[in-house]
Amino acid sequence: MDDALLNILRTLVLSATPLVIAALGETITERAGVINLSLDGSLSLTAMVAFGVAFATGNILVGILAAMLVGAVIALIIAVASIELRLDQVAVGFVLTLLAADMSQFWGVPYAGKPTAGMTAAYLPLPLLKDLPIVGRVFFDHNILVYVSYALVFGIWFWLFSTRPGLAHRAIGERPAAAFARGTPVNRLRYIYTIVGGSLVGLAGASYSVGVNPGWATPPPMQGDGWIALAIVIFGGWHPFRVVLGAYLFAGLRALAGAIQSSDIAVPVTLLNTIPWLLMIFTLLLVSGGVIERLLRILPRGMQNRARNFLRSDPPVALGTRFDGEQR
Repeated sequence: MDDALLNILRTLVLSATPLVIAALGETITERAGVINLSLDGSLSLTAMVAFGVAFATGNILVGILAAMLVGAVIALIIAVASIELRLDQVAVGFVLTLLAADMSQFWGVPYAGKPTAGMTAAYLPLPLLKDLPIVGRVFFDHNILVYVSYALVFGIWFWLFSTRPGLAHRAIGERPAAAFARGTPVNRLRYIYTIVGGSLVGLAGASYSVGVNPGWATPPPMQGDGWIALAIVIFGGWHPFRVVLGAYLFAGLRALAGAIQSSDIAVPVTLLNTIPWLLMIFTLLLVSGGVIERLLRILPRGMQNRARNFLRSDPPVALGTRFDGEQR
C-alpha cells in the first residue's frame, strides 16, 4: 500500500483517539442511567489542565492524572445534583459544559502558545506488531494513549457483557427497580460509574493537549468535540465496538472534508462539515426504520441474533431518570 495512504490512516487513528476515549467514558456513564452533558466543556478544561500541569511540573503523567481528576469532579457534581438534589441531569450538564468551557479559556491564558518540547505522551511503537503489513503501521506505531484506547474498548466490552458486575452495571441503567430488588445498590453504583466515566473524559481531554496536538490555544481546537462524542455514543448504540467504529468513521469523514477543502474541488465548507452528522442520522434511520432488519434475514439464523444485538441502538431504558426507591 502507498506510504502516503498509510500515513493518512495512521493519522486518522491518532486523531480519533480522544473521541474514542470520551465516547467510551460517556458509554459507561449512560449505561448506568446517568447523562453527562458536560462533555464539551469538560474536554476543553481537562485539556488545559493536562497541559498546564504538565508544563508546570515537567511531568506528563501528573498532568494526565490532574485532568482525570478534574473530569471526575465534574461528573461527581452531576451525580450529586441528580441523586441527592434531584435536579435535572440535562440542565446541570448543560450549565457545567458552558462553565467549564469558559474556565478553560480564562485559566488557560498563561499557557497559550507555550513551547511544547517534551510535552508529548511517550511514543511507543510496539515490537513485532509494528512490523505487520499495513495494520502494523496504522495501529501499532503510536504513543501510549492510543494503546490505552484499544485496551479500554476491549476492557469495557468484556466488563459490560461478560461479567456479573457488568450485568449489574447494565441493570441499573435498564431496570433499576428490579436491580435494587435483587440487592444491587443502584445509586451507589451510579456514583461510581459516573465518576469513572468522567475520569475517562478527563483522559480524553489530556490526550488532545499532550497526545494528538500538544499545547494549548484559545479558543481550544477541540471545541465542539464533546457534542460529537455524545452523538457517537448514540450512533454506536451504547456498545463499545460500535462506538469506536463511529469515532473512526467520524475522524475519517473529517479528514476527507479537510482534504477536499485543500483541493481544487469547489464544495462549500459548511456542506463538508455536515457530512459526518448526515451519515450518522442516515444510519440511525436505517436501523430504526427496519431496513437493516430485512437485510439480516439473508444471514443464517444464528448469525441474525448476533448481528441484531450488535446493531441495536436503543438507549438504556432508565437513562436520565432518578431512582428514589433506595435509602441512601
